[in-house]
Amino acid sequence: MDNISKQSELNIGTLGHVDHGKTTLVSALTHTWTDVHSESVKRSMTIKLGYADAIIRKCDEQGRTYFTTADKCDDGKQGEIFRRISLLDAPGHETLMATAIAGSSIIDAALFIISATEQCPMPQTKEHLMIINALGIKNVIIAQTKIDIVGKEAAKKHYDQIRAFIKGSIISSAPIIPTMANRNINVDLLLDEIAKIELPQRDIKSDPVMYVARSFDVNRPGTKISDLVGGVIGGSIIRGKFKVGDEIEIRPGINLSKDKQKKETYEPFITKITELSAGNESLQEAIAGGLIAVGTEIDPSFTKADGLVGQIVGKVGKLPDPVSSITINYTSLNRDDLPKQSFRQNEPLVLGIGTGTVIGYVKNSKKNKLELDLNHAASLDKSSKISVLRNFGQRWRLSGYGTLL
Repeated sequence: MDNISKQSELNIGTLGHVDHGKTTLVSALTHTWTDVHSESVKRSMTIKLGYADAIIRKCDEQGRTYFTTADKCDDGKQGEIFRRISLLDAPGHETLMATAIAGSSIIDAALFIISATEQCPMPQTKEHLMIINALGIKNVIIAQTKIDIVGKEAAKKHYDQIRAFIKGSIISSAPIIPTMANRNINVDLLLDEIAKIELPQRDIKSDPVMYVARSFDVNRPGTKISDLVGGVIGGSIIRGKFKVGDEIEIRPGINLSKDKQKKETYEPFITKITELSAGNESLQEAIAGGLIAVGTEIDPSFTKADGLVGQIVGKVGKLPDPVSSITINYTSLNRDDLPKQSFRQNEPLVLGIGTGTVIGYVKNSKKNKLELDLNHAASLDKSSKISVLRNFGQRWRLSGYGTLL
């Protein structure tokens, strides 16, 4: 089996209001529970980006064709592999919107989860549609969840609410699939829609760039020093490719500053790729597209507890230097629930940059041009869109996005 058949071809993010069933639906699709972070389990909500891979198999039985992520078809035979996908489970709670926005930088399509148990739209449902519009995500499938709780007539009325809600948006014609994820009902219809998504064109010839979405220390407590392995980073290659044995650079790297009052100075990680994997598949080469895990020689103390989230990976000498100030062309979202007010000098903003978030302070603003000082240096890929959250009424709200100037 070649690497392309081993690696996911499509990154699909889940978006939607808190407790609308995103993680449950991802579990139904992938047979993996993505809320494994300890704080997520304790609070019964998704705190950090979770992800899982799935193999979509095509089954042909008695003239009927359908898709499944189960190991076998209904007749007990194994269907042919049609597509491998990666699902990225983003949090929906309003105080964690920045994490959801960060994840949107590496997704090709979205499952938009809307529960039939609450009127549409709920606050984060509205904000996530704004993200979809702002980032231009056209491949969106809407899953109307928990229909078994409300009954047939209420589900029909709620369906009409969804259709009215998306009217005039970039996804006005998106399919809406009523589902009961906990009973595996209509999951095959969701897979059928996923199978229709056209695969994006990937740039595998340019110098590689990867966004770090998660990072781990995979060593168990009590492991002998001689048996310890280096830290692992997980994320998505947005262009180019990496091979086992490649020397890579991770920026911005380690903050060498001991004094918080002084300007931060960074030293990039220079390391070697010891292992590549996609799900349970081992790779010798990984290309753009799909979520992958990269084994390195980095001291695992740096990668534990998502310590490298938000950093970028590339070949040595090919990544942009870290910056502590940026200038962006700002586009405001047309929101009727937020006050129309100009940016203030030194106003703090939450910025979603790549797969990370930083605090930016307004240094200067003129028309659509914003000059910002960052509380921590960041290495930015020129192609990135930067999501901007402002504080209104003691709540961080998505107000717009920017592109680097």
